[in-house]
Amino acid sequence: MAAPRLISCVLALATLTACSSSVPSPTGGEPKVSGVAGGSDGAVPNGGGTVASSPSPTALTPEAYKEELDRRHKSMAGAIDAVAGARGVKTLDQRVGRAEEALSGAADALAAITPPDAVRAQHDTYVSSLRDLATELGSTAGKVGARDLCTSSAVLTDLDDRLAALDEAGEALQSAGDFPADVVDVKAADRRTRRLSNGSFIRQGTLNGRSSLEIDNGGASDAVITVMRGGSKAFSVYVRKKTKFKVKGVRDGNYKIYFTHGVDWDAKSRAFTRDCSFERFQKTVTFKTTFTATQIRWHDWRITLHAISGGNARTSQVDPEDFPT
Repeated sequence: MAAPRLISCVLALATLTACSSSVPSPTGGEPKVSGVAGGSDGAVPNGGGTVASSPSPTALTPEAYKEELDRRHKSMAGAIDAVAGARGVKTLDQRVGRAEEALSGAADALAAITPPDAVRAQHDTYVSSLRDLATELGSTAGKVGARDLCTSSAVLTDLDDRLAALDEAGEALQSAGDFPADVVDVKAADRRTRRLSNGSFIRQGTLNGRSSLEIDNGGASDAVITVMRGGSKAFSVYVRKKTKFKVKGVRDGNYKIYFTHGVDWDAKSRAFTRDCSFERFQKTVTFKTTFTATQIRWHDWRITLHAISGGNARTSQVDPEDFPT
């Protein structure tokens, strides 16, 4: 016995053709239905014409468009300049976040307007570049928070491609009609890894005492050790990774010892630009010279900046804003 089968029906635009099977049709007529798809009354939508669409927004005049750009120029340029001028990790973190908000908001506002037809392409590229930089700033903010980036110069280097693209887009829009779109006036340096010689003094106070401080930096990155006596900086010295250095002539007194590790020492900002950390020894170190009738005795100290077996000196993290520079 033959198995039953299904035969599909196809809906046409104007007529609905019935499906037929191998069963003979009753005599006296053909199985056909006619009509118009889309309604039972046969009415054609919109009076038989095309579907109406919303009118396109009216393009701004060059003067009005210039006013729109000028209204946002100061805040955008100021936000970028503020990042470049940030001093300190915490300030840098705050300014990167503000710049992201400023550029993202400006991109949204400019995307909502219709520029003059003559500069539509330049406008679209400019808005896209603003969005790209704002997005990258969001990523950079995370790197600053994690101390992967520690100075404004490192942030600008990280943003180099996006800054260059926005600068180019702004120049193209400005030259097309003298529109105020030049918001980038900072330059990013190439990525570098600058180091000082082992034992280089960043600050060398008076060292005419009898004691010494030996520093053993067995860590994976260079370090700067800053020794404070009261509220004054006694000295700061650069010690490369996997090396040692002895500071001689330390004067008597009670000292607090701070140290920062990192990569790429920026002499101008006196800070590592990448992968930075900030710590101090919790214990105050005392240097003391004792005179007797037959002897002169003094204290020498040795510190390690990395964990060692049998180590007895605890360290704690320091807020970058409280670190002596």
